[in-house]
Amino acid sequence: MKCSVYKGERRQDSYLFVPAEHELSQVPKALLDMLGTLSLVLTMDLTPTTKLAQADPASVFEKLKIHGYFLQLPPGDPVH
Repeated sequence: MKCSVYKGERRQDSYLFVPAEHELSQVPKALLDMLGTLSLVLTMDLTPTTKLAQADPASVFEKLKIHGYFLQLPPGDPVH
């Protein structure tokens, strides 16, 4: 799956993964508001075995298919 990864201006070290074909259309408005202005970090081909720095690729892949997005937060950072 082609995947786009965005970084928000309001939450440091938080990354939003979305399927490239849907981009941000399936991300809840409240989440977009929480993240602030988004900057595209990279576009990649994501598979269940792709190496990711801080997330389980199979979990990210599944959440993208089910929910249309995946939010990666820094370790120990609760969502407010």
